[in-house]
Amino acid sequence: MTTGGDAEAALARAEQARAAFDIEGLVTHLSAAMRALTATGERRRAAMVCVDLGDALANGLGNLTAGRAWFTRANALLADESPCIEQGWAAVAMMGCDVGDPDDLLAAAELALDRARRFGDVNLEAKALADGGLAHVQAGRVGQGMAMLDEAMALVCGPTDDEEVAGKSACSFFTACYYSADFDRAASWAELLRARGLIGSGPIVPVFLGSHCAAVQACLLCELGRWGEAEDVLVRAAEEFTAATGMPSLHPEVQLADLRIRQGRYADAEALLLGKDQAFEGLLPLARLHLARGDHELAVAAAGRGLRAMGADHLRAVELLAVLVDAELARGRIDEAAAACAGLTERLAAVGNPVLSARAAGPRARVLAAGGDHAAAVAVLEAVLGELPAGRAPYQQARVLTELARHRHAAGDRAGAVLDARAALAVLADLDVVVPPDDRELLAALADRSPAAAVPPASVLVERDGWFELVHGDDRVRVQATKGLRHLAELVRNPGVERHVLDLVDRVEGAGVAGDVDRRRLGDAGAVLDGAARDAYRRRIEQLRAEAEDALAIGDLEGAEAHQGEIDLLVSELARAFGLGGRERRASSTVEKARLNVTRAIRTAVRRVEEVLPEAGAALDRDIRTGTWCAYEPSPGGHRWIVQSGVNGDRSG
Repeated sequence: MTTGGDAEAALARAEQARAAFDIEGLVTHLSAAMRALTATGERRRAAMVCVDLGDALANGLGNLTAGRAWFTRANALLADESPCIEQGWAAVAMMGCDVGDPDDLLAAAELALDRARRFGDVNLEAKALADGGLAHVQAGRVGQGMAMLDEAMALVCGPTDDEEVAGKSACSFFTACYYSADFDRAASWAELLRARGLIGSGPIVPVFLGSHCAAVQACLLCELGRWGEAEDVLVRAAEEFTAATGMPSLHPEVQLADLRIRQGRYADAEALLLGKDQAFEGLLPLARLHLARGDHELAVAAAGRGLRAMGADHLRAVELLAVLVDAELARGRIDEAAAACAGLTERLAAVGNPVLSARAAGPRARVLAAGGDHAAAVAVLEAVLGELPAGRAPYQQARVLTELARHRHAAGDRAGAVLDARAALAVLADLDVVVPPDDRELLAALADRSPAAAVPPASVLVERDGWFELVHGDDRVRVQATKGLRHLAELVRNPGVERHVLDLVDRVEGAGVAGDVDRRRLGDAGAVLDGAARDAYRRRIEQLRAEAEDALAIGDLEGAEAHQGEIDLLVSELARAFGLGGRERRASSTVEKARLNVTRAIRTAVRRVEEVLPEAGAALDRDIRTGTWCAYEPSPGGHRWIVQSGVNGDRSG
């Protein structure tokens, strides 16, 4: 028979586990306490233990699905109770940034705020104000939301005495600043939070908030075109968090993954995002990664999953809709892209954020151009460009100018396109960013700055129907296309950009036909996760994510947890393929096999080039770097290779 003494003993053991940072032990003892309290009819205390359990699972073990299930149980236990403080704590138990629909977050925050003020709990009041403010910001009511967030931060920096709650409140604040691009507000409160001891090294909360603050700072640096500085900030923050907690960080690693996607380092980005797409912060870069890799079906699925969960959200939904627009265009589904663009335009109007408008301008213009209305595309871009604050977002300015040049040129206005291209190049000259090859070539061509003429002499790789034509001066040599030559072409298209060998394998050799995961292969990922297997894993994980969200939506908590268990297994196997998680990589691991095969193929191809074009081939041999990370790094002022398509004549390099 269960007694109150059983609950007290379990709670005492839970506190011992918490002090030892034994999260799994904490979960075990809290589960025992919850069962005992439920059996003895102590529903309010049982609900608070459910909150504690959810927090341990979501924020201690990173299992957001299981955490949400326990938060749901806590609210269910309290549903028939008379008004009490426990109802307020259960309502805002989840981290504000982990709630999808801002309407849901606002309703929970308003209930919590009522209980906080009714029962005089300043810690709960701070959390309720912060979550309510975040909800208003995400729904497009930025002024109202920021006023609530400022009030919450005043409480956090003043009378609150619960460090963990203060940290969660500040997390909602930084999330709002990140999505609304209000970097000045974030910086002003960061200094006060640091003075209060809530940002810094040492205990969990200061290092967590420090990492979140660093992610917001890095976002600003990215907008300013200072990507090298942003990378340094993020790497340092992630390392400091892991050193202090023994766990991977969320915000710095997600932001770093987003930067890696922009840099073309897709395998690195995927490794950083593994398992993090259950958090909304990780979902957007994952959708962008699928889009960048050309996996448009997965990009649509990931964006759609986020949009279904976000409901009335405007800020986060805008960028997911931008991904959806481009993915549908790439699939040739113009009507679907136009519908997504209509939703994107509607939400932008509700927000009125010029930086966010600039981020979404390209997809909006591309939809109009796909319908043949280049003049309207130009008008959209001109309007966005005129609203950007001077000097505050040069990277977005350069992107909009590049798109303007592209659409003016398509509309027949070459003179205007040249002016835009030169303006874009002038902005880019002061930025530390990676310019996509098609943008770089477009700007060079319009501004009459041909890459081939800029750094003479140059040689050209021309791919035509299973053959490569190698051109050097008056010499033209035709050789059969090989994997090695295609790897070379991929590197030369992106000079100075590191490519992980798995990226090269997937882009050049293809991932194969997508199929279901063969569960007989689980546990031996190092030897079997080739491109086709990794692709199957990605698709199965996305399917399970959607099924887990559907199960949670109908209250099937056990089903959601079962789906999460399979997700955890698949993520673990993908992590092994990348050599992550402290696991020793065998000689036959996926990465090692890819490194050996790609290196062999590239070096064989370079030798073939040297045989037919000795001087140009020798220069290529000097400038190609192989290994786990491969790159084409042309020597300044030296020989340069470029790539030209035999189909459309586009050149890059």
